[in-house]
This record gives sequence, C-alpha cells and structure tokens, in this order.
Amino acid sequence: MKFTELAKYLEKLEETSSRLSLIEILSELFNKTPEEEIEKIVYLIQGRIAPFYAPVEMGMAEKSVASALANAYGSDKEKVINLFNKLGDMGKTAEQFSSKFKVQSSKLSVSEVFEVLTQIAETSGEGTVEKRQALLSGLLKKLDAISAKHLVRIPLGNTRLGIGDPTILDALATAKLGDKLNRKKLEGAYNRTSDLGLIAKTLWQKGLSGVERLEVRVGSPIRSELCERLPNPEKVIEKMGEVDVQYKYDGFRVQIHKDGQNVRMFSRNLEEMTHMFPELIKATLDQISAKTVILDTEALAYNPDSEEFLPFQETTKRRRKHGIEAAAARLPLKAFVFDILYKDGQQLLDKTLVGRMKILKDTIKEDGVLIRTKNQTVGEPKALSLLLEDAISKGLEGLVVKKLQSPYEAGGRNFNWVKLKRHSDGELSDTIDCVILGYISGRGKRTEFGAGALLVGVYDSERDEFVSISRIGTGLTDDEWREIHRRADKISLDHKPARVNSSIIPSVWIEPKIVIEVLADEITRSPLHTAGKTEKEPGFALRFPRLVSFRTADKKPEDATQVSEIKRLYEQQYNKK
Repeated sequence: MKFTELAKYLEKLEETSSRLSLIEILSELFNKTPEEEIEKIVYLIQGRIAPFYAPVEMGMAEKSVASALANAYGSDKEKVINLFNKLGDMGKTAEQFSSKFKVQSSKLSVSEVFEVLTQIAETSGEGTVEKRQALLSGLLKKLDAISAKHLVRIPLGNTRLGIGDPTILDALATAKLGDKLNRKKLEGAYNRTSDLGLIAKTLWQKGLSGVERLEVRVGSPIRSELCERLPNPEKVIEKMGEVDVQYKYDGFRVQIHKDGQNVRMFSRNLEEMTHMFPELIKATLDQISAKTVILDTEALAYNPDSEEFLPFQETTKRRRKHGIEAAAARLPLKAFVFDILYKDGQQLLDKTLVGRMKILKDTIKEDGVLIRTKNQTVGEPKALSLLLEDAISKGLEGLVVKKLQSPYEAGGRNFNWVKLKRHSDGELSDTIDCVILGYISGRGKRTEFGAGALLVGVYDSERDEFVSISRIGTGLTDDEWREIHRRADKISLDHKPARVNSSIIPSVWIEPKIVIEVLADEITRSPLHTAGKTEKEPGFALRFPRLVSFRTADKKPEDATQVSEIKRLYEQQYNKK
C-alpha cells in the first residue's frame, strides 16, 4: 500500500466525530491492507512503530521536527516555529509548507516509510539529533502535503486521531470476521499480549483460531485485572461469600517479568519502567527462585528512617528518566507482590486465586524489597470490618477482597476483585478518576491561563466513549492551571473528538488523554451531562468537584472511572438517604 493512500484514510479518521464512522473507515482501510503490512499499519494508527510496551521511541521534540521541516522545504527554522505557534499543530505546519513544495504524488510504500521511522528510532550515539532530522527531512521531500501532515505527528507521539483499542479491535473484527460480534475473542488475546499489531497479523495469517491460541509471553505485559466497588463489608460478603482479603496500597502498579537474569517492569498503562527502579531489579534476581516468572505488584516509596510508606504523590517522584540512582537513595521502593501470573513456562491465569497464592508462596523469598502481600480468608462482615479498620489505622487506603476460586481475568473489571475503602458506605468520600475533555475560556485573572473551567468526563466501556460528568472551575492553584494549559495545548483539537459524547461545547476541545483524580461532595442528576443519560433519566453530575492530583502517569484514559461505577455510587447515596 502507498503511504499516500494510508494518509487519505488518516485524514478521514481525523475529520470524523462519530465512533461508528471510525470503525467503518478503519474496516475499509484494513480490508485493503495486505498481510505483510497490517501489523505496521495498526502500529502507525497508534502513532507507534511497535507495541506500547516496547522501549522503541523516535524521541523527536517539536524543535527537532521543526528543523527537519525547514531543511526539507528550504525554509528557516524560525519561520516554521512561528507558524507552528500560530497553528498549534506541527502536522498542519508541515501541510502548509509541503503544499508550497508541490510534491504531486508519492510512490513511497507504507513499508518504506515504516523502515525509515524505524531507523530514526534506532539512531543513537554522537550526532543522533542531526541524523534523525536528516532521515525525517528526506522522507518529507518525497511526500505530498496530506502525507507530510500525518507523518510528522508520528515521531511526536500525537496522531490526533483519538482512536481507542476497542475501536481498532471492532474494525479488525468487522474487516476480517464480518461484524463486531467476535471482538471479545480478539480482546481476550489482546489482554494476554498487549499487542494490537500481533493480533492483526495473526488474524490475517491464521484466522480467529490462531488469535485465540495466543498465550502469555514473558517480556510482554498482561493487561491488569481491575477492581469494582462495593459500599460496605455487609454487601461484600452478601455478593461474594467467603473472600480473600489483602491490604490496598496506593502506589504504582508494577508488573515484573523475569527471564533468567533479564528483568523487565511495566506500568498499568503498559509503559516500560525497568530503568526507573534498580532496587526492584536486584530484589527480583535475589528473591525469586523461578527461572521465568510474571508478578503483579504495587510499588511504594518507603522512608527507612521512620519505617513508613509514603503517599502516592511522593511515590510519583520516582518516575523519571534522569537522576535515577539519587532518587532511589532518597526514596527507596518496596513492592508488595499480590499475584503470580506465569512461572517456568506455565501460564497461571486460569488457575484459581487460592492456587496462585500457593504457587506465589513457594516462589518468593521473604525479608527483602519484594514483600508477599499478607492475606487471609474471611466469611463474616464483622471480621471484614475489623480488617478495614486495621488497614485505615495503618494509614492505608483500605482493602482489596477477592473471590477465592476466581481466575486472573486480564483486562477485566468485575466483582471477582472489589476495593473496600474508608467511608465508602454511601458518602462520596472516595475519589473519582476523570478525563479532561476540554476547557472553557477564563475571565478576569484566569485569562492569563487560557482556561476558566475544565469539562471532564468518565469512561463508558459499553460504548467505548467518554461522557461528560462535570465542570471544574474552583480549587485549582495558579500552577495547576498553568500545568493543565501546558498539557492541553499539545492535544487541542478544532472539533469534537469522535469518542466524546457531550452536549456541553467547551471553548477548546482536547483529546481525552489527561486523567485527573477528583473529589466531590456527592453525585447528582443533571440534564446538562451525558454520563449515564437515557431517554428517561438525565445524566450524572458531580457536586462541588475539586482536583486532587494528576493520574496520567499510571492510568490510561480508558482506566478512568466507568459509568457503571458512577451509577452504583449514586445508588448507594440514594439508598442511604
């Protein structure tokens, strides 16, 4: 396939504001894609040349891309930057310069462009910046304006397409299997492998049966199982019966993969974190007896002087690319290991929780940086209440309770795992993870920040869309407004994103990428918002919401609080009243 043909489809995808249209356009593109290029095209749609967990980055900053544009089109770098500042989008900047360069059509194939992008990513050593600019510049000279627009967005990691994983899976199923009904089977394999390109390639080569046979692999993260919510110990025992109980720690979800002497670690949103946590690498090699293993853990910053675990805001300071050894000395980590998913060639996802806990006990040596999470079996509400009080007295968030016979459901969020937190019996004192959908221009003092209120939403997993639930205009410091404005400017759009459902039109739409933790007094009903809105009922809204923290570092937008959770929290409030 010619890259110019792919670019035409990317243009259609960018212009649509309908998720159904996204699926139709992608399905049409995939139907035209040959077997040898389907994997590459899926990655390019994601703005990547490899799956998200692979440590393959093109690593080009805006100024570096501006230099490549200036070189390609015989212009001045300052002129490029000035136009970029005016348009706010390097893609549109490239399009305008390229249109004057007048490349009528390009014969470059998708594979040829992909190969050069791979060379950019693999360039290292002395003169890396200049070599990458030259490679990108060489490509741009051979591409038409629309192709140039979409090409330069890829090394910047911002395709501006707003396409989620479920939408790509729907399109793959529609293209190859006739409709969306088999998406769940593709999704199961994706949850085990976290690689959409692999799913597409296998589907094209071996069909649905080949995809269903894809197994867990050490070095490829498994999508994390997530918790549902229940209001109190009584409801937990009533719904789940006898349960396994563990403390809930507020840190980083870290999945540890050990293959011989090689250790890799991944975040909940599939980012490789290995280089950030040297003490966890050493602990894994020292404490794990298995040759190959995959562990699910929660890592927290630890103060050895006071022997206390630090809050999430302190732990986040360990997410860094530089000064890692100094940070490790100042904020050492401990990792609580609460599950084992693979050991010595055997996938353990289908084993019961009880079975996995026995294997874990035989796998990890005690008294080290890796700590096997304490757990006990409880069948009475009173006993569960006492454990919750004990957790809170230790300064922890609460408990995680799990069904004893449950498998590990990769990527799942259901009542096999439930979080039980302080005061969750009716009052909305638990936080909600929201996604920023846009901002409303400020007045008076706030004009300096460009935003006076945020439009935020939650995730509707059934429809794979983000629905509005609140406007947040109070409680943010000047620095927080500046931070939001800085992040939002890079992903602002001139139209509503296709996967956003909102009847409120903000001054500026942004891609639903920024996750924030929000605290509110209660959940109410409002005709202004679309979260949970039906023909008979108005949507849900947050009363007196305020920002607690940014959570983009450890949560993807699709990990935000779901509409189903909001509905349950609302019903708990209503029943209490």
